[in-house]
Amino acid sequence: MALPVEFLSRPLAHRGLHDLAQGTPENSPAAFCAAIAGGYGIELDLQMSADGHAMVFHDDDLDRLTGETGNVRERTALELGQIPLKGGGEPIPTLATVLDIVKGQVPLLIEIKDQDGALGPKTGELEADAASLLRAYSGPVAVMSFNPHAIFAFRASAPNISAGLVTCNFTQSGWEHVTDQRRAELTHMPDLEPLQAEFISHDRADLQSSVVRRVKRAGLPILCWTVRSAEQERKARQVADNITFEGYLA
Repeated sequence: MALPVEFLSRPLAHRGLHDLAQGTPENSPAAFCAAIAGGYGIELDLQMSADGHAMVFHDDDLDRLTGETGNVRERTALELGQIPLKGGGEPIPTLATVLDIVKGQVPLLIEIKDQDGALGPKTGELEADAASLLRAYSGPVAVMSFNPHAIFAFRASAPNISAGLVTCNFTQSGWEHVTDQRRAELTHMPDLEPLQAEFISHDRADLQSSVVRRVKRAGLPILCWTVRSAEQERKARQVADNITFEGYLA
């Protein structure tokens, strides 16, 4: 299924239109409502609870975004749903909760966070729960992940929902648990064709790479992350078809 056209016409608010100083944390219901009110699309992240439910949360650990500590995957959905987000007070939402808020009003770009730990094949449970919810959802939606295995698993449960890859050159920090060989493989995006990916969302600082140029020549839509100023947006749009933004109003 092709990427819905709505993803090319509205900038996508990164983790919702969040502003912690205004009491609107990232990936919170308030941030999603603010994005809808502003007419923006929404990008959000999924982590898995201990009992297999899709939770809307970016980090593996609770420490940065809540007053709790430990891994998200060590708590049940009920437990996570009682933990308030720092700066706003709303609890960590489930994907089901967010879908009820958005209700197809704006495009929804969902990133499945890596559950393997090394961008490998230990995937499936989070993808299956997300797919079961999204199959019943009406509205423009697309799913993506840095881990191609996650998208293969999602496709197995929801073949009619647009899916793509989050991509970069994998040289920046944050990939300490991924082998050099695996990072080198993913840099060249070998899974795009076997996966039949409908788009990529690429690091905006690496949009001039030869790999991205190859993808663009092939006709795949190119989204990018994360744009944080009007000047960054101007440069990104020389290549990208749309942006994911935060910290200013696109």
